[in-house]
Amino acid sequence: MTQIRSIFYQQFATEPIVIQSPGRINIIGEHTDYNEGFVLPASIDKSIYVAISKREDQQIHLFSSNYQEYIEIALADIRPNQNWSTYILGVVDQVQKKGHHLSGFNLVLDGDVPIGAGLSSSAAVECAVVFALNELFGLGISKLEMVQIAQKAEHTFSGVLCGIMDMFASMFGQQDQVIKLDCRSLDYTYKPLVLDGYKLVLFNTNVKHSLASSAYNTRRQECEQGVSWVQQKYPEVKSLRDVNRQMLQELVAPKDQQVYRRCNYVVSEIERLQQACDDLERGDLLALGQKMFQTHQGLSNDYEVSCKELDFLVDEVKTQNAVLGARMMGGGFGGCTLNLVKEEFITEISEKLYQSYQQKMGLELSTYIVTTAPGTHRL
Repeated sequence: MTQIRSIFYQQFATEPIVIQSPGRINIIGEHTDYNEGFVLPASIDKSIYVAISKREDQQIHLFSSNYQEYIEIALADIRPNQNWSTYILGVVDQVQKKGHHLSGFNLVLDGDVPIGAGLSSSAAVECAVVFALNELFGLGISKLEMVQIAQKAEHTFSGVLCGIMDMFASMFGQQDQVIKLDCRSLDYTYKPLVLDGYKLVLFNTNVKHSLASSAYNTRRQECEQGVSWVQQKYPEVKSLRDVNRQMLQELVAPKDQQVYRRCNYVVSEIERLQQACDDLERGDLLALGQKMFQTHQGLSNDYEVSCKELDFLVDEVKTQNAVLGARMMGGGFGGCTLNLVKEEFITEISEKLYQSYQQKMGLELSTYIVTTAPGTHRL
């Protein structure tokens, strides 16, 4: 907070308001959001910070602390671009399209959400910006509408057809809780996350393979294809949320084995998430961990969004008694694995994994221990 205020004063010689917006993890329920299933995310103690103040003109002046880059653009000239500012400008564009009046503003962006690690740094930026604009200009936008604006900004300016989970988790997160979010109705309940001597540890592959965004859109199309085949017999089906395994075996498997595997993973994952919520209610971390391993297997073999680096990290910890569960997290093809690790063994396991990962993959491993934290708010 002190740092971003100081940077802001150096750039603009005025006092800002400051918004904090967290990154997120997802305990279980991967690639279920755009299939109208359930997800189980939590906001974490790695955040994006936005400092903002009004200008007297119609200019937007942006500064990124991480990139040490300054950008100026007229409010009337906003368009998508290929750098960090597109996430900010996409939100401004959507706010204006909703009929809200904005004038120019100064904004500084900072944060400690690792970029490209699958912790939704872009969603945290978008949520921070829409929250900041709402505070600065008194727009009266509800939290849910802010989430929807942030999602639409990602669709239109970044070209990634993401589900709503990342923004929802960033905005609505609470400490010591995960959110069971129904991605169809947007109804949500909080479930307790009591870790009792265990911690959530992220091992970052430090790779992001280039096919991530194109494969993401392809997976969406494959799921939609499976749904359309099921709809020919069951017209009431709206998405994979409404489909069961028998329907897939009868109507999708004979047509296309690959589409069948994609759809079967999603239907199985929606079931797993419901059971995982029961595990959390009971405090059964062992059962939860087993489901994390099953999810990774499905993501790797059936949904095929993993990569050799992610698979290596999960395989390496499978035999460790101190690790109850592990899986790749996020869109795939890089980023982090999420691990449920006994607290006193974290250092030992991290060091071993660092060495074996470097030997086998020729890459350095980054480790983050994360805890749950409150959602987007003004500081």
